[in-house]
Amino acid sequence: MITYLKSAIGTVFLAALITTVSAQEKTKTVPVFENGEAQIVEAFDKSSDWIRHDLWVETTFDSDDDGKPDRMHVAVTRPAQTDTEGLKLPVVYVSSPYFAGVAPDVPGSMWDVKQELGGTAKERVHPEVKRLGKRPIISNSHIRTWVPRGYIVVHSSSPGTGLSDGAPTIGGQNESLAPKAVIDWLCGRAKGYTERDGNEPVTAFWSTGKVGMTGTSYNGTLPLAAATTGVEGLEAIIPIAPNTSYYHYYRSNGLVRSPGGYLGEDIDVLYDFVHSGDESKRANNNKRIRDTEMKNGMDRQTGDLNDFWAKRDYLNQMAPMKAALLMSHGFNDWNVMPEHSNRIYQQAKKQGIPSQIYYHQHGHGGPPPMTMMNRWFTRYLHGVENNVESDARAWIVRENDNFKEPTSYKDYPNPDASDVTLYLKASGLKSGTLSSGKTKKQGKETLVDDYAFSGKDLAKAETSKHRLLYTTPTLTKDLYLSGTTRVSITLASSKPAANLSVWMVSLPWEGEKINDNIITRGWADPQNHKSLTESEPLKPGKFYTVNFDLMPDDQIIPKGQKIGFMVFSSDQDFTLHPKAGTELTLDLDKTTIALPVVGGKEAYEAATKQ
Repeated sequence: MITYLKSAIGTVFLAALITTVSAQEKTKTVPVFENGEAQIVEAFDKSSDWIRHDLWVETTFDSDDDGKPDRMHVAVTRPAQTDTEGLKLPVVYVSSPYFAGVAPDVPGSMWDVKQELGGTAKERVHPEVKRLGKRPIISNSHIRTWVPRGYIVVHSSSPGTGLSDGAPTIGGQNESLAPKAVIDWLCGRAKGYTERDGNEPVTAFWSTGKVGMTGTSYNGTLPLAAATTGVEGLEAIIPIAPNTSYYHYYRSNGLVRSPGGYLGEDIDVLYDFVHSGDESKRANNNKRIRDTEMKNGMDRQTGDLNDFWAKRDYLNQMAPMKAALLMSHGFNDWNVMPEHSNRIYQQAKKQGIPSQIYYHQHGHGGPPPMTMMNRWFTRYLHGVENNVESDARAWIVRENDNFKEPTSYKDYPNPDASDVTLYLKASGLKSGTLSSGKTKKQGKETLVDDYAFSGKDLAKAETSKHRLLYTTPTLTKDLYLSGTTRVSITLASSKPAANLSVWMVSLPWEGEKINDNIITRGWADPQNHKSLTESEPLKPGKFYTVNFDLMPDDQIIPKGQKIGFMVFSSDQDFTLHPKAGTELTLDLDKTTIALPVVGGKEAYEAATKQ
């Protein structure tokens, strides 16, 4: 009707109305970007104005076996302008099994590791979680970081935790489909309800349909789990120290191995730890999941890889994945070890997925610098062309550098690294020698297993019958290692089963911080020398060749140090603890180490030249 006003009064009214609309348009709050990064906007930064509410998203599965589709508890935090101004924004989404509390640390809740290899451990205690789930706030994580920068932050509790329906499966399919359902709801493809058992619908009218996920540890695993479904709308993920394979977390090359700091933990222990869901559903969940599926599949007797474990390896599920990947991990993370990120990063590159990796020299956790995360989400969620895809692929925090000041590299491993094969020279009970020249007729040397001696003490000992140690000459120049060390060990055992542990160390041992001296390490079961899926008892005295990788690393070993290759049997902090006395005999002439050296053999020779 406005266009038909002909009178002078009507003309004035029309002009005033246009001016008012124009003023409103000029003052409308929108995200602001500078140098390719989303900036804090004052109008978004007032937490008292944020809208916070919760809801339940219906999934496509029924993991608590009650005959109804499970619903996931979801909490939303968004700027007021999504209501007052009709503003639509992208979403930063975090999902976790930890938000509603975890089981207490009680005696006997871990598996007793004092047992013979291949034996059956005594039953453990099953602690119960006292649920802390509340409404409408599931978590406050990431809100202060992202809402002021023009994002909506969404949290959800994993199946069988908090106020979400279902059962935890620790890497099962429902833990991938649950965040997928939430993303589908954010994109208008799934149903949301105001109540857990209600029928009043709720929609994400404020969402642009662009979602990014992030989180650390288990919370970093779930973005990858969601991405492997290929769900539309999940544009980018930033997993920090994610567990990408539960076999690699609880086993190592056929060996039953605990994650660092949690001796005796296994997948069923983690199940009990996070099972904070509906108390009335727990007994049935325990019977079906923990006491049947897990008990029959986890196989602590042999440690072999099987279908149960293969289904919980996200590398096997990556084909549909397309979300841009920024991965973060610590090279000295002995809980979720650095191989977890590397294996996913390498596959993502093969699939042509936009990928970057950030590594630091510390332990578990540690996100990329804020500027890296900001540029990643700005590019893929807001669609700002900031050329982040042209940035360096790899970012490594060098020794003693600040987390915020990584050094950029073309890729990881460093493309200039190549394997240098090292050979053993005798006297490992004291200190044998590592040489890049092939050795002959070095014979055999024997160690005696005894878990009472820690790896640290064995590495520091001038002599010990419980380990074999071989070192390079003292370095006269810094030596840069980048990539995965591979070992080929030919050995015989005095018993049908034995633990095998390998540490690469920097010597002399200095200080009390073990990570200052550990270069990398690894563990293997000699019974799996042919296959990870099939073990066979060792014939005492017979020699077998065991080939396996140590953890990936990127480290500059300073001049004045030696690189040591230490072989022992039971690792006090990681393996089972059989009775002492098993003997392992190494054939030195048939044992080699492939060390990834930047600059290759020429650089190695220059650094070890005396």
